[in-house]
Amino acid sequence: MVKYRHIILLGILLLGAILISGCNAEQNAAQAKNGDIVQVDYTGTLENGTVFDTSVGREPLNFTLGEGQMIPKFEQAVLGMKIGESKTFTIPADEAYGQYSDDLVRVIDREELTNIPNPEVGQQLYGSQTDGTTITGTITNVTDTTVTVDFNPPLAGKNLTFEIELVSIQ
Repeated sequence: MVKYRHIILLGILLLGAILISGCNAEQNAAQAKNGDIVQVDYTGTLENGTVFDTSVGREPLNFTLGEGQMIPKFEQAVLGMKIGESKTFTIPADEAYGQYSDDLVRVIDREELTNIPNPEVGQQLYGSQTDGTTITGTITNVTDTTVTVDFNPPLAGKNLTFEIELVSIQ
């Protein structure tokens, strides 16, 4: 009788292990779709290999697919991925932050910047467009009489390569 209890107990343990592994396989088989909240580990690089952003050493990137929270091509790359899957892809400048525009570089008289008494290269400025949207600019040059501000996004004109891994789907 004791012998049969061990066999039954072993059978129950094996059945439990099979059920648990089946559940994990089912979860891992899920593919990311619009409306899912996903977590992605990523590293973004420029064509010369410079890392411009990464989640390494931080929490994974968390966003809802299909809500426009990310660059559209980034979201498209995540769609259909399974947990643990990795991929590398490049987003051309036109489909990321657009091309660099000389028209977005302004030379401003220092007298107009009364709220910034000591402008410095690299300093961020915030302004409003005629439609009321806020824009950010970076000071790129300072002289005795003028300040040059670049209102292009920092990654404008650059192709962006991402290495990503889908961490979770909720």
